[in-house]
Amino acid sequence: MKARHIAAFTVLALLCSFFRAFSAGAAVSFYTAEENYNQDAPGNLYALSAVLMDGESGRVLYEKDGDTPRPMASTTKVMTCILALENSNGDDYVQVSETAASQPEVKLGMRVGEQYYMEDLLYSLMLKSHNDTAVAIAEQIGGSVSGFAEMMNEKAEELGCEDTYFITPNGLDAEDEGGVHHTTARDLALIMRYAIKNPLFLKITETRSHTFSDIKKTRQFSVENANALLDMTDGVLSGKTGFTGDAGYCYVCACKKGDKTLIVALLGCGWPNNKSYKWTDTLKLLSFGEENFKYYTFWKEPSLEKVLVKDGVEEESFGEEIYLKGEYKVSEEEKNRRILLGKSEAVTCKVTMEDTVEAPVEKGERIGEITYFLEGEPICSYPVYAEKSVEKLTYQWCVDKVFHDFFH
Repeated sequence: MKARHIAAFTVLALLCSFFRAFSAGAAVSFYTAEENYNQDAPGNLYALSAVLMDGESGRVLYEKDGDTPRPMASTTKVMTCILALENSNGDDYVQVSETAASQPEVKLGMRVGEQYYMEDLLYSLMLKSHNDTAVAIAEQIGGSVSGFAEMMNEKAEELGCEDTYFITPNGLDAEDEGGVHHTTARDLALIMRYAIKNPLFLKITETRSHTFSDIKKTRQFSVENANALLDMTDGVLSGKTGFTGDAGYCYVCACKKGDKTLIVALLGCGWPNNKSYKWTDTLKLLSFGEENFKYYTFWKEPSLEKVLVKDGVEEESFGEEIYLKGEYKVSEEEKNRRILLGKSEAVTCKVTMEDTVEAPVEKGERIGEITYFLEGEPICSYPVYAEKSVEKLTYQWCVDKVFHDFFH
């Protein structure tokens, strides 16, 4: 009996020194979105810089020099408006300073010392692009134009703008030690994408006309919406024009086309006498987006390779190689997530699993990842976890095994 115990223990001890094969690397599988088709370019554009953006995801669908910094004129006022909405109340009093009153045309014509409600001035700002209004708002919220500019630049950074620098709240050409007042078409589209999430911003910019007076009701004003796109196509959510000598004609807008929200940003879109170029380019880009992109639900249940557990051991399969299955947790909402795909664009899925993992392994330990790519760029990823725990094969485990099997 003693010899039998010694022989069994010797076999188990030898097994403890056995190392299973390990190879560094990853198991990869791919599949591609099923619906692919041919895509046409939107054609020549007048704008020096242009971007067509998916308002839902922020992905650029088309660009022409979209990352080139340029002056942006009164499209600046989109940022001025959204900061005012987030940092003030509509019934706040705004007092007119000499700096505000002395701004050049286009202006409301406010006088030093007058007071206005913030809400009324936001209509003046966005419908008629008044420069004096912009400065009055900036001074009320930021304490000064420079203080407000700091807020503008901080917000731009927060929104992911990569090459934007604000100096003025109205977009007049300006330069200081930090550089020239500028943005890019991509950054401008990002700012508009953020702004249209605010219901009050949409209410103001969709309004056709607004009548108001100063707080003392000594003078009355009426402003009409200068966004001509409202009468050119359906689904217009918002828009802001701009022009200076350095910037040329600029424009940014958001439109709802079917189930798509499309954003167009144009910089340097002609100079006098080419005021209509921005409308031509905008309609062309909106048409391109409407006709060439559609939503696609890209999730497919992936096939996961089993993972070898080095030095792993289990009671029921002693002496055999131990493999782990992977599991993932993806909500139905994520599985139904849509992405706007253009003609010839494809979604691919890459499943990366460890070839081997060292025991011990805890249930829920990360052993892989499922990643989706669009044109080589990752759009989302989901971790893969070990579906069970696996003990490590050790000398002590062998001893415990011997005593359990032969003495119990």
